[in-house]
Amino acid sequence: MVARPQRVIVFDAYGTLFDVGGITAACEAVFPGHGEVLSRAWREKQLRYTWLRALMGRYEDFERVTEDALLAACRDLGLDPEVARERGLAEGYTRLPAYPDVPAALQALERAGFRLVILSNGTPAQLGALVARAKLGASLEILSADAVRTYKPDPRVYRLVTDRFGVAAAEVLFVSSNAWDVAGALSFGFLCAWLNRAGTAFEVLGHEPALTIRSLAELPDRIVGRA
Repeated sequence: MVARPQRVIVFDAYGTLFDVGGITAACEAVFPGHGEVLSRAWREKQLRYTWLRALMGRYEDFERVTEDALLAACRDLGLDPEVARERGLAEGYTRLPAYPDVPAALQALERAGFRLVILSNGTPAQLGALVARAKLGASLEILSADAVRTYKPDPRVYRLVTDRFGVAAAEVLFVSSNAWDVAGALSFGFLCAWLNRAGTAFEVLGHEPALTIRSLAELPDRIVGRA
């Protein structure tokens, strides 16, 4: 049970609401026999580049980071990065599918009176395209790390929420499937729910989420009526 659920619920986008594995088929179409390994390597490189750019203070937006990570992953795997560029493979990150459990869960939370927000490293254009494609626009407001020109888990990104809604960090429930993101949000002071889709162990960073769920479908029943 969440100890103090509130009326603002903030969701990560990639891997939480939208399936980054959905890029695998596009990778396979461009590089037959390499789709799965490329999609995994690309995602790992994408995350690493956000962390490195944040640490170095050398910001480029998530569209650029996503393409750079793709090209680097291709080089690592001995694939031609120019083929990936020419085929527009990086644009696939604007067409990721929503997880099947997302629409009904968001609708239930919205009916219960929660204000629903995305907080993501993605650019407003990338996130807007994903939300529109999944027809989730009526339920979600979008906050992008691009506004502060750095990336999660920098506290400045999480502060976008408290500044935007005029609430204390402890009055926000943050939901992410990425354990590193949950750890960053916990450090900032958010109440957190870890959407542990993969069934893995949580990070050892001195904080634990208030709630762990395996599907977003669990969230409404766990918090509705306790806010």
